[in-house]
Amino acid sequence: MTVDDNNKVIEPGSTIGILGGGQLGRMIILAGKAMGYRFVTLDPHSKCPAAQVSDDHIVSKFDDFKGADYLGRNSEVITYEFENVDSAVANRLEEKYYLPQGSLLLKITQNRSNEKSVLRSLGLPVAPFEVIKRDPYEVINNEPLTHLKLVSKDERRLETALLKAVDNLGMPAVMKTTTGGYDGKGQWFIRNERDFISASNAFNRIEFVNSDFIVEKFVPFERELSVIVARNKKGEIETYPVAENIHNNSILHMTIVPARIPVEAQEQAQKIAKQLAIDIDLIGLLAIEMFYKEDGTIYINELAPRPHNSGHYTMDACMTSQFEQHVRAICNLPLGKTDLLTPVVMVNLLGQHIAPFMESIPNMPKEVKFHLYGKSEAVYNRKMGHINVLSASVEDALSIINNLPFIDA
Repeated sequence: MTVDDNNKVIEPGSTIGILGGGQLGRMIILAGKAMGYRFVTLDPHSKCPAAQVSDDHIVSKFDDFKGADYLGRNSEVITYEFENVDSAVANRLEEKYYLPQGSLLLKITQNRSNEKSVLRSLGLPVAPFEVIKRDPYEVINNEPLTHLKLVSKDERRLETALLKAVDNLGMPAVMKTTTGGYDGKGQWFIRNERDFISASNAFNRIEFVNSDFIVEKFVPFERELSVIVARNKKGEIETYPVAENIHNNSILHMTIVPARIPVEAQEQAQKIAKQLAIDIDLIGLLAIEMFYKEDGTIYINELAPRPHNSGHYTMDACMTSQFEQHVRAICNLPLGKTDLLTPVVMVNLLGQHIAPFMESIPNMPKEVKFHLYGKSEAVYNRKMGHINVLSASVEDALSIINNLPFIDA
């Protein structure tokens, strides 16, 4: 179902449905409840972070039409808190109910090949890339897909295609699965022959039996950046300050705002974000991950059509948090101002940090704000919460962080 009136507002008191029950959904709900909205969530887990704070929760798989219809019937507007929801379910919700973000952007961002191709077609800066597609496999003795023997002929074809891609793009290069994968999963860095062999071995692994791959020229970046942009149905656009991101083991560790790059580069990154929001007719939030090179060149790396881990700093350091802004955008309210109120550094709390973090609470520095996600089990490298350290400068904030006993746990 579409709402043609660009001025139609989903008023407070209405119910917002959320596909997904993770920490992003939880923080959307906490922001939206302060504005007077009600929430219903859909997730396979009954005690997921978002279910703990929602008004109603549907225990359902993400590909279950029955569950999705229940969500639709009980919501005035629907959103999603992560992009790996079933595209057929998203299409159904868009057709029958009100999903202002739509399903097209979701479909684009679920596939890295589609995403990079769209960005390139819009004239936006992306690293050179090539796509490696599988041929349909022959079924051996009518065995199910998970028990297929991989066809050696196709394996050789994929290796040849990878060799050609690396030859065309040069080394170093990065190979990724076109779908799935996060926090470094499903990615291979190719710097030499040994790395090439390791990457090509992925073609034989059963978990990638249906995967296509994208090979990208490695960008020798000086900084990893992200910009979050919001747009509502009336066409209002707001961008957040440019964030500088630092990863450990391919997991976001720290976000520094303002980013330590020239003002001109920050303005260029925000300009790219605004143009992309217009070009794709964005409704809601879009996080744009970027690479910044020493010569000032900026490349887009990945997109996420939702609130983003690198935007958690906005909860304490901006006039409007990314979560409140997302609610404003999908409900067609006036967008809030995004001014940075104070320099800030966000640090993720992973499973291994939680025990020492809890022990440190009685002596926590006054500059530290903490947010925990309500997850029941502290698993190694699992995101359990985050801290925002507010100070007069990012250098002061980093100094405080360096003295926290739980960060390197």
